[in-house]
Amino acid sequence: MAIIRKKTREIKVGKVKVGGNNPVVVQSMTKSKLGNLNNIRVEIKNLIECGCELLRIAVPDMKSVYFLKNLINEKIFTVPVIADIQFDYKIALECINAGVDGIRINPGNIGGYDRVSEIISKARKKNIVVRIGVNSGSIDKNVLKRNRGNITASMVESTLEYVRLLESLKFYNFKISAKASSVLDTIYVYENISEKVDYPLHLGITEAGPVFTGSIKSAVGMGILLYKGIGDTIRVSLTGNSVDEVKAGYTILNSLNLRKAGVDIISCPTCGRTVDGFQQFVHEIEKLTSGIRKNLKVAVMGCIVNGPGEAKEADIGIAFGKNKAAIFLKGRVIGRVDKKDALKSFEEELKKII
Repeated sequence: MAIIRKKTREIKVGKVKVGGNNPVVVQSMTKSKLGNLNNIRVEIKNLIECGCELLRIAVPDMKSVYFLKNLINEKIFTVPVIADIQFDYKIALECINAGVDGIRINPGNIGGYDRVSEIISKARKKNIVVRIGVNSGSIDKNVLKRNRGNITASMVESTLEYVRLLESLKFYNFKISAKASSVLDTIYVYENISEKVDYPLHLGITEAGPVFTGSIKSAVGMGILLYKGIGDTIRVSLTGNSVDEVKAGYTILNSLNLRKAGVDIISCPTCGRTVDGFQQFVHEIEKLTSGIRKNLKVAVMGCIVNGPGEAKEADIGIAFGKNKAAIFLKGRVIGRVDKKDALKSFEEELKKII
């Protein structure tokens, strides 16, 4: 079956089209501080190489704007860069001057109508995108009071207020995020906003947690929304390596057939029949395929039961027996090798198809 996505307005973040009939876009955010230029250069390079399509950077002070401008002038960004601004509208203005492709602001903490208006005026002149970013942890106290402390109702109200604010300024080049750390709250808020506006939506579970639990929470929350056709960009927010965020994002989209990018490894869960050392084989194959951008399904099976038959749709696979391993393409065995030579033989065949 195919997911029918809600058609939203199309906007452009740099050269990347968001919304409309365009694919769901995967983004991440750098973890390194802008002042540590060596670290952030490496992180940016790694993110771009692993397929990050939009790159967001926290800009907490004016000194950071200087470092960001240097990076932009170095032409290190081959994907659009978005400045994440909190509290100080002047930083937003300077980031726009520095040449970013978009900015993320929370109008509730940026200082009122006049300051938002000034940001929007400059964004319009530079033809850059703005993201309205609402988080459950930073809702206006007056809005909370009106909704008797109801977080989800307050998030929806705040988001729609900000939409009306930008529309009153005749500015429509924006997308929206409204994230909570609660999966159920996030789903509820996005469903309600999606019913009321047609602007592109950026999905995420904020403060999702460490890589393991955070990936699961993000997959559940965003997976449900994406299945319902909601969402135009995503970020998996993890306490960990930013590259893991991108990998998790593509895994979520690939599993819903919303994107076809990178390697999808299917492997048996192991049991008493599995050959010794199987988990290490899977780990090695995961490392071997981690840098591949071509869409491939790779099967790694640990016994004769879970062999080519159960993985016949895989582009390439390997099934381990007691002493031998069978390598197969599209379910057809093309060779049997000694277990000690399995990884080398598998890598040789993998290179042929990429």
